[in-house]
Amino acid sequence: MFKKAILLLSILICYSCSNSNTMNKLSKPIAKKDPQILSIHGDERIDNYFWMRLSDEQKEAKEPDLQTKQVLDYLHTENEYLKSKMSHTNELQNKLFNEIKDRIKKDDSSVPVKINNYTYYSRYEKDKEYPFYCRKPIENSVEEIMLNVPDMAKGHAYYAVGGQSVSPNENLLVYGIDTVSRREYTLYIKDLSSGKNLKDRISKTTGSAVWANDNKTIFYTKQDPITLRSYQIYKHILGTNQSEDVLVYEEKDETFGCYVSKSKSQKYIIIGSYQTLSSEYRFIDANQPHSDFKIIQEREENHEYSVYHYEDYFYILTNYEAKNFRLMKTLVSKPEKENWQEVISHDNNTLIEGIDIFSDYLVVEERKSGLTHIKIIKWDDNSEYYVEFNDPAYSVSTFANIEFNTTELRFNYTSLTTPSSVFDLNMKTKKRKLLKQTEVLDNSFSPDNYVSKRYYATARDGKKIPISLVYKQGVKKDKNNPLLLYGYGSYGYSIDPYFSSVRLSLLNRGFIFAIAHIRGGEELGRQWYEDGKLLNKKNTFYDFIDCAEFLINEDYTNSQHLYAAGGSAGGLLMGAVINMRPDLWNGVIASVPFVDVISTMLDETIPLTTGEFDEWGNPKDKVYYDYIKSYSPYDNIKRQDYPNLLITTGYWDSQVQYWEPAKWIAKLRDYKTDDNLLIMDCNMEVGHGGASGRFKRYMEVALEYAFLLELEQISN
Repeated sequence: MFKKAILLLSILICYSCSNSNTMNKLSKPIAKKDPQILSIHGDERIDNYFWMRLSDEQKEAKEPDLQTKQVLDYLHTENEYLKSKMSHTNELQNKLFNEIKDRIKKDDSSVPVKINNYTYYSRYEKDKEYPFYCRKPIENSVEEIMLNVPDMAKGHAYYAVGGQSVSPNENLLVYGIDTVSRREYTLYIKDLSSGKNLKDRISKTTGSAVWANDNKTIFYTKQDPITLRSYQIYKHILGTNQSEDVLVYEEKDETFGCYVSKSKSQKYIIIGSYQTLSSEYRFIDANQPHSDFKIIQEREENHEYSVYHYEDYFYILTNYEAKNFRLMKTLVSKPEKENWQEVISHDNNTLIEGIDIFSDYLVVEERKSGLTHIKIIKWDDNSEYYVEFNDPAYSVSTFANIEFNTTELRFNYTSLTTPSSVFDLNMKTKKRKLLKQTEVLDNSFSPDNYVSKRYYATARDGKKIPISLVYKQGVKKDKNNPLLLYGYGSYGYSIDPYFSSVRLSLLNRGFIFAIAHIRGGEELGRQWYEDGKLLNKKNTFYDFIDCAEFLINEDYTNSQHLYAAGGSAGGLLMGAVINMRPDLWNGVIASVPFVDVISTMLDETIPLTTGEFDEWGNPKDKVYYDYIKSYSPYDNIKRQDYPNLLITTGYWDSQVQYWEPAKWIAKLRDYKTDDNLLIMDCNMEVGHGGASGRFKRYMEVALEYAFLLELEQISN
């Protein structure tokens, strides 16, 4: 019977031989069809490739079962096919990888951050893939290596260090380690005096922990083992077994996740519960870790808020009766909403994204006209000013502002032509000091060699969509220019203009790079996000298409030289636009693409599903089912020509499971009516974020760039 099953398997699968020595370079992997009928709302979908889905237990089993072997055979065959089709670009890929790597400073370190009696920083040595995490006492500046990650990572194909937190007495470090790429971390606690780890081990966490002020109690978040939803907060006392840890909070609403943090003042432990459209916070005094948590403001539908502490007050950034958010304050002793007092009012044209509090100044991060801004307000007289920047398109954000009693504000600035730059701003004198700008190890590089522009495309409904554009000096408007258009457009996540030394490998070969700031992000405020989600999701796809047509009409390129790229939810964007307008693109790169939207959103055992109903809609509701079905990339594949397509995924991806792109490419290959390139790279060692090493990840980029350059017949 077993032999018959193997014979039947070999007939059904019809894969190319996975041995690259005997593989026919022209053969295409053809996946078997095993029709699965999926029914809901009186509607039937037939999924021929449903069999590709494996459970975590199957993936992790030491002895793979028959289905697992079938799936692995298929994925390996796709990888072999990709190698075969791209083998003639191996020299180009190596060249790209080396030039990308050679632009990066090998012995590099971050700007030190002062916290109490130490400065903390990370640094790299030579060609090592992972950093050293270090600190120096302010009094003598002798380096202490807290974590030697190059040594720790030896023997692991993937290695990630989670959030690190030093105890209030500065003697202990808690940190998380993930060696699978599933974003499940084990917490360890290190004695920084002896350099040895304590016996404490805390598994299945989100990777970070918060210290109470007694230096022996930590709070951490656990994940549901199936869905990976962060849903429980535990309290651990040093020296005890994890089985003795006390559950202090459980998020029972499956659409919410939770986390634990500490106020900048170090006075409060705060538990946050969050959903796409709602949030809730509770707190205790960090000096009393065994007390009961008190709610600040109970959750309400469509009410998001965040909490900051200063003196006797909580400052509340809230969208209550304020779509673009406003700032309120309330006494710590009376945190409920009815006691809130307005500090900064709502502005229809300005989104407040965050604040930072100092003893003499309030810093507000804003977004207006599609760009980020920093506003400084003096507490004593309410005088204010904006930090000024000159680039037409840029990104700026504050970070690592740990101290209260200082006039120095640290922020990071970048643009499409300006490498990431860390500044300290004296908020009193307005003078800024450049602490570090990322070095580009290329003698020919200068920001002046590149041109950055900002355009606004008119969408089909009249909305103006920002486009950020960069190219090398000397490139003129010419319909034969190769142009790569990038987009995301989901979760209110804004894709701000940023510099990339990696991208120079395309720009220096004549490519133009553009970012379409489409609806679904928050570039133009909260409404920009809401106009690109749920039953407005198609605006995201229309905007991207309209941006592409704008660039063509502006004579920057044409459809024979236009390329598109996006990852995760941006991969959904790629899948949608090639179904809707396959004629617009010569090639498309879809990274870890979320393309099987209905099936995923119907399955609440899949990580992230329940928490994303407010983003995509719950297809158990027929209104959302019908709408999602009308754009879901996997469900809308047609018998038509498709552009050249490179798909990338990771076998251990917990966010967009490998089977979505695997099913997608199988169905595309069955339906498409052209001979264009259709290939997939499934990295069998990593998850959603790709390779973990500093340089290793650029091997994936080199493949993507070689794919684009090959289509443009650029071979050097």
